[in-house]
This record gives sequence, structure tokens and C-alpha cells, in this order.
Amino acid sequence: MLSSAVIRAAIPGVLTEAAIPELPNYYRGKVRENYDLPDGRRILISTDRQSAFDQVLSAVPFKGQVLTQTARFWFEACADICPNHVIEYPDPNVVVGRRLDMLPIEMVVRDYLTGSTDTSVWSMYKAGNRTMYGVDFPNGLVKNDKLPGTILTPTTKADVGGHDAPISPKEIVATGLLTQKQWDELAELSLALFARGRDIAAKNGLLLVDTKFEFGLDPQGRITLADEILTPDSSRYWRAEGFAARHAKGEEPESLDKEFLRLWIAARCDPYTQPIPAIPDDTLVEFSQKYISLFEAVTGQSFDAPPAGESVKERIRRNLAKYF
Repeated sequence: MLSSAVIRAAIPGVLTEAAIPELPNYYRGKVRENYDLPDGRRILISTDRQSAFDQVLSAVPFKGQVLTQTARFWFEACADICPNHVIEYPDPNVVVGRRLDMLPIEMVVRDYLTGSTDTSVWSMYKAGNRTMYGVDFPNGLVKNDKLPGTILTPTTKADVGGHDAPISPKEIVATGLLTQKQWDELAELSLALFARGRDIAAKNGLLLVDTKFEFGLDPQGRITLADEILTPDSSRYWRAEGFAARHAKGEEPESLDKEFLRLWIAARCDPYTQPIPAIPDDTLVEFSQKYISLFEAVTGQSFDAPPAGESVKERIRRNLAKYF
């Protein structure tokens, strides 16, 4: 684990943008910079930008590298379940993948009643809803309870700055977003991927709480896993040790994911109606440590900070020169 001093020293050099003029068809997402090459490949560069509540709020040291390397571990660990878009990793922050025809649904899989966004099952349950995403929930549950079974809670996909919306499987098919056959395949793949992630996480002292998968169609029409998989940006992880005792006392679990920042913000404002305060360096350091801890716990590898003397953007540009 990197020391807090090393992480703090990296704050001035965080990767907030990765615009490279020599690469074509630039598109900027919340966290990733994307370039579409003429031959059907897509370059995805993970920056250190941090988004929450549909806004880009700050930048977290080493976050882009953590996301890319964590996703790499999971893509490789789940390759037998579903094909993915990855072609190669030319840099610690970069994936080169096949460009896909992305499907318009995000597949969210959950094992626990939790969350802080307004599309989370806990927020909706607390407001009195008992049927969500086509799933019936019993009365008497409290936040962070284990659900009776693993559930799918799909959402529509919003553009940058937009807001994902809950939707049921029946609505997905009825509105033509997916065919019944596509939905059935996505549901089966999503549950299988989640089960693999849950099993590996459990062996490493972690609870995989929920996650989001994105899929697209390759040129042959095959459903293919895209974007990222089981990262701390797209998933919630709790430390298994101490969870039961914390939950019995009504305390939040020890999390190693983006929920740490969501809760920090929600304790200080209503993020949907009020300005979000600036995030202090101490909080960014703690956040970075959580992401690095998650990477190390899941993969069993030590996280290596980039060597000094070259900025992350300069290194990425050098490693991508063959694509110019």
C-alpha cells in the first residue's frame, strides 16, 4: 500500500485530461477519453477524474491506473463466461478494444439493499416503494440488509450529465430497447459474471455488494462485455470482517469503492439540488487509498506508482505513438 505522503505528493500531477491531437475521433466521457480508429478499434484512456451524482467533482491520485488494472484482472478472470472488447493494454491507464454497437441498458446486479443515489434500491425502498425494477420487496428491511436473492435492477443509459433511469425487464422489451432474446442473454451473463466476482471477492475477504455491466454487439452480432468490469467505480465492495457487527449497530460497512465519496457528499448537501462542496486533499488521499486497497485485495498484487520524472499524460502519449 502506498503511503499517504506518496499519494498526497501526487495530487498536483493527477491526470485530469488526456487530449491527444494526433489521435482521431475524440470523445470525452465522465472519466475516460475515447478515440475511435478507422479500423474499428477504440482507445479508452482512464483519467483520474472522479464523478458522482452525475457530475465530475475532482481528480483522485492514481485512480485511472487502478481502474484499468482492476478491470484487466476481472476481464481475464471472466473471459470464459463472456467475450469482452479488449485487444491490448499499451499503457497502465489505457485499453485498446473493439468498437461495439453498445446496447442501451446498463445491467445492475445487487445482493444487498443499499445505495445513496436516487436510483438505488435503498433510496427507493426508504421512500415507500416495494416494487422496483419489476422486483417485489418485503416490508421490514433496513439499509445494508442482505437481499433474499440476487436481483437485476437495469437502468437506461444517460448521456454525460444526464441521469440513468430505472426500468423493468418488461418495459425494456416492450419499448424495443432489447429483444426478449437479448434480455434473456444479458440477464444470464450478468448473473454469471456477478457470481464469479462474488466468489473471488469472498476468497479475498470482501463482499461484492452490487455492480454495473455494459454490453455491446460486435460486428458479428455477438453480445460482448465492454467498458469496465467490477471496478470500485462500477461496483460496491465491503470488507467482510466486521460487517455483521457494524450492521447490527446500524453503522455503515467499511467500503472500498465510490460510495465513500457519495456518503461524504450526502452528509454535507443534497447533491441533486445544492452545490457540492470542494473535496479536501485529506479526503482525496483517503479515497485513493481505498481504491488501491481494493485493487490489492482483489488481485493479490502490489500497486506500483508510476516512476517520477515523466507525467502520466506524457507516458500515455509515448505509449500510444504507434496509433498516430
